[in-house]
Amino acid sequence: MNKITIDPKIRFGKPCIKGTRIAVVDILNLLAAGYTIEKIPAQYPGITKKDVLAAIEFAANLSEEPTRVFAQVLVQR
Repeated sequence: MNKITIDPKIRFGKPCIKGTRIAVVDILNLLAAGYTIEKIPAQYPGITKKDVLAAIEFAANLSEEPTRVFAQVLVQR
């Protein structure tokens, strides 16, 4: 999950792909709209398939253990 960061100065503190302003929620919304994992990097140059998978993993882990996930991301900063 080291590809996901939270910075209050970027996107109001939403979890984002590291080094970008692309939020995890942006990735999830594209998936919900029918985009494939392979198609999303074409929509957002500068991210990779691994970044998309990291966003999905972050969201999945967040739904299971929200306190642990946020603590882990905040420690990485």
